[in-house]
Amino acid sequence: MAQREHCNVAHFCSQILVETGHIGRQASASVMVTDGETILYCSVCLSDTPNDPSDFFPLSVHYQERLSAAGRTSGGFFKREGKAKDHEVLVCRLIDRPLRPTMPKGFYYETQILSWVFSYDGIHSPDCLAITAAGIAVALSEIPNKQTIAGVRIGLINGQFVINPTTEQMENSELDLMMAGTDSAILMIEGYCDFLTEEKLLEAVEAGQVAIREICKAIDVLVQNCGKKKMVDAINFPPRELYRHVEDISGDELVKALQIKEKIPRRKALSALEDKVITILSEQGYVSKDSSLGVTESLDDIVEDEDEDEVIVDGEVDEGDVHIKPVSRKPPCQLFAEVDVKLVFKEVSSKYLRRRIVEGGKRSDGRSPWELRPIHSQCGLLPRAHGSALFTRGETQSLAVVTLGGYQMAQRIDNLVDTEDSKSFYLQYSFPPSCVGEVGRIGAPSRREIGHGMLAERALEPILPPEEDFPYTIRVESTITESNGSSSMASVCGGCLALQDAGVPIKFPVAGIAMGLVLDTQEFGGDGSPLILSDITGAEDASGDMDLKVAGNESGITAFQMDIKVVGITLPVMEQALLQARDGRQHILNEMSKSSPPPSKALSRHAPLIHVMKVKPNKVNLIIGSGGKTIKSIIEETGVDAIDTGDDGTVKITARDLSSLEKSKTIIANLTMVPKVGEIYRNCEIKSIAPYGAFVEIAPGREGLCHISELSSGWLAKAEDAFKVGDRIDVKLIEINDKGQLRLSSRALLPDADSESNSKQQSSGSTKEKVPQKDDLIKMTTRPKRKKQSEPSGAENATTKTLEKSAAAPATSQGSETAT
Repeated sequence: MAQREHCNVAHFCSQILVETGHIGRQASASVMVTDGETILYCSVCLSDTPNDPSDFFPLSVHYQERLSAAGRTSGGFFKREGKAKDHEVLVCRLIDRPLRPTMPKGFYYETQILSWVFSYDGIHSPDCLAITAAGIAVALSEIPNKQTIAGVRIGLINGQFVINPTTEQMENSELDLMMAGTDSAILMIEGYCDFLTEEKLLEAVEAGQVAIREICKAIDVLVQNCGKKKMVDAINFPPRELYRHVEDISGDELVKALQIKEKIPRRKALSALEDKVITILSEQGYVSKDSSLGVTESLDDIVEDEDEDEVIVDGEVDEGDVHIKPVSRKPPCQLFAEVDVKLVFKEVSSKYLRRRIVEGGKRSDGRSPWELRPIHSQCGLLPRAHGSALFTRGETQSLAVVTLGGYQMAQRIDNLVDTEDSKSFYLQYSFPPSCVGEVGRIGAPSRREIGHGMLAERALEPILPPEEDFPYTIRVESTITESNGSSSMASVCGGCLALQDAGVPIKFPVAGIAMGLVLDTQEFGGDGSPLILSDITGAEDASGDMDLKVAGNESGITAFQMDIKVVGITLPVMEQALLQARDGRQHILNEMSKSSPPPSKALSRHAPLIHVMKVKPNKVNLIIGSGGKTIKSIIEETGVDAIDTGDDGTVKITARDLSSLEKSKTIIANLTMVPKVGEIYRNCEIKSIAPYGAFVEIAPGREGLCHISELSSGWLAKAEDAFKVGDRIDVKLIEINDKGQLRLSSRALLPDADSESNSKQQSSGSTKEKVPQKDDLIKMTTRPKRKKQSEPSGAENATTKTLEKSAAAPATSQGSETAT
């Protein structure tokens, strides 16, 4: 039985307990990590035999948050956890991205990391804990990883950086930074903030690096006691001479191919060159230049001694003849495995690309390291969409579309950690294979699409108006129609323009840019200092050492993401990249302001109308009715799309046209009015008749009882003797009981022989119009349609009329109300 080991790791805000050797003993390595009452289990397993060599390490990560960890179960039809939710996919990416650079080249054993949250206390988030748990499990396993990694979350609360803050602390944090690295370098960062400066972000990264260093030291102590022997012997590299052979065959043609500016022709040229190299090295056989100079043999080897090579003809020796042995002068051919040739060709291509950038100062498309590609944008190209924009940067293009709707369009959430059950703003990113000129799978969004979409969504979220000012649910779709690098940042730019085109009153425009890096320039003829590349292409991303995406404006950052392909970078390098990215964002924002045509900045005539009104919270049930009967009848009767009520008395009405909106407003206003004793209601319908009286509707949805003794001035044995359902009568409110039930009287309004004059006076002088009281309708806000500039003046006059109508509606349907 494996020995059970415990290790306490300093987690700054708390101590985390790491346990191994007790659960999951058949895995290559497994750990139980505890922080407070949050418990996470992580295992690592390897296949028994290696896969075929490839340029991509065969690593898969699975992370799942069991709802039972918080004593819950799924609210859907299926109670068993199924496919990964978007939040779980994002955590999988957070685990995968820092681990992959630490995996050695030449190690081809398929590796799987499984992680489950088994207990969640609502205080300590499991996502950053999952990164550290995976790093510990890999360090304990046989995988010959280069360095131990750990992850932390950094928050900025009251001007102070907090490492691994609690969920309650994060509610007041200005920064949400997830960071992973080793004891000496940064491997991955991802975070979101509200226009934080580059200097402040660097301070946060520095604080996180100190924390990671301490955690890694504690992990190393555990690995020394419990770690398994590393499979160093399983690392297999292509033959060393193969690199030289590939350069000999393809060198000159590779230089020419990398000078082609357009992506597709360059890709085809490189593909054709690769096929040529594979054919020579794996099928025909390759003769090195050294061997092709000829076989070097001495004269003694060629000219044999007569005694050894005598030819006897008829008993006589043919003296004077020199006999030569048939020696083959063809040098030997070398054959290599096709997969090795492919791997080496890719490495050589990357090497030549980096050398071109460092030595020549020019990239494949002719730009300098800090130069951006040409930018063009246009808005309003889709007439029926609520907002649209096409953003093009070089060979990367995003078509962004904005849709506005009511609460029913909100994205529902059923996560372990999230306390909200829906969100009113979300961005969905699509990357079809056609955008890179290829044929591929079309189906559910990939992990990459989910990750890129969330990055763009969080980049745009800080610029949105408060919900009370703009009560719409906002959906942004970014379809990548062309891609040559930095498509997620193109989604930020296109999404920002589309929001403006949809009439969303954003706070500031934002833009995004992707930065690259050549870390060791001395190898390629440079001075050794890192070279930062602005607005990288796909090839520069694949061949470079870093992919840093930064979104924001000239004053600060809203979202950022960095992936490293070497074993870490230092803070000075990151600082240089962030400052260069700020210059790039300023340039992009300037180009976005030149959009032609520009964004409309007005609500589309196809967008729904949303009316927000406030009623007293105790009146909400009157709107909903028993089992939702009343609210459903209002929707059916008026034709509005939806009516949403909140516990605080907020009522949102979503409609496609103004008339249905006004009808529903009137009904709800009457439903929530406060009746006063002594008020008179004219022409009211009898809704039902009981043995003891009739129920009369004084306002839509509001009924009161007119007792049989109050129906007539004379005596009635049965109410049916004088009235039937559907008859209309005048009634007076004479009593409101403790339960809020209304008692009405028709007799009080009928002329009496003894007091005819008094009855007339009551009928003419005491009659009041029934007005919803101001203390009931606290606030009503109308958000009418805002027309685009191209619409005729008649539509504008209709809007003006709507506002006037909203401000001076008949007293029977409106109380205190303001229009905006």
